[in-house]
Amino acid sequence: MRAYSSHKDIIKLVNKVDSVGLVPTMGSLHEGHLSLIRRALSENEKVIVSIYVNPLQFNSSDDLKKYPRDIKNDLQKLEALSDIIAYVPNDNEMYKKDKKKKKYNFGQFTKIMEGKMRPGHFNGVGTVVEKLLRMFNPTNAYFGEKDFQQLILIKALVREQKLKVNIVGCKTIREDDGLAMSSRNKLLNNTERESAGHIIRLLNKARELYKSSTLEETKRNILKDALMIENLNLEYFEIHDTSDLSGFFEQEKEIRAFIACKVGNIRLIDNVTI
Repeated sequence: MRAYSSHKDIIKLVNKVDSVGLVPTMGSLHEGHLSLIRRALSENEKVIVSIYVNPLQFNSSDDLKKYPRDIKNDLQKLEALSDIIAYVPNDNEMYKKDKKKKKYNFGQFTKIMEGKMRPGHFNGVGTVVEKLLRMFNPTNAYFGEKDFQQLILIKALVREQKLKVNIVGCKTIREDDGLAMSSRNKLLNNTERESAGHIIRLLNKARELYKSSTLEETKRNILKDALMIENLNLEYFEIHDTSDLSGFFEQEKEIRAFIACKVGNIRLIDNVTI
């Protein structure tokens, strides 16, 4: 496994390969990322793993500064896997002199949940993902379902821009207590980490309540329970039919519960099918 800072060097390596998988990451790799990479390896001849903390998708310079980075450890984890090409660009390689967000029009979809809480975030995500897809023209690109709204947006982006790539959504990988794996988890202290373990319990309770209660009753109960959890401040709890979210393409009807909260100063998101 070699790490490259120039996409042109990588393009030379994959030019004659039958199938290429792309796994975009912001580094600080954990088992969730590795599960995406292993899936990509099972379905493609070569796999490109990008490691880049994209400044355009952060709403706060402080959040960008605090985002965990450990490139040495990331590359060591990738060393254990074969047929991996690591792409580790700097800002100049990624954006040249034009560090501007591209503006996408995905309608009301980007004005709820993450779009509402983090204005401009999805434009930043879309900008970097579109750049990566155009750079490498992969056969398949892999994204986790933990960021489900982002996954839907990327599928919509690919359709709108007429990019020839298959977007693969992969199941959320969880810690032993059910907390969704995230690079931000390592920023939690012990007390906060214990509180974060309640997030999946709220979502699981919502699943049970939804079977026998109204949407309003379910949300009211979850909001009440969230108030009782130490260190946890709820930003939103929503239940949506994901086929309504993905108005840009056909998707099976599926009801999901979505949650975003701050545990201490660390923002976490999660979702489950209910």
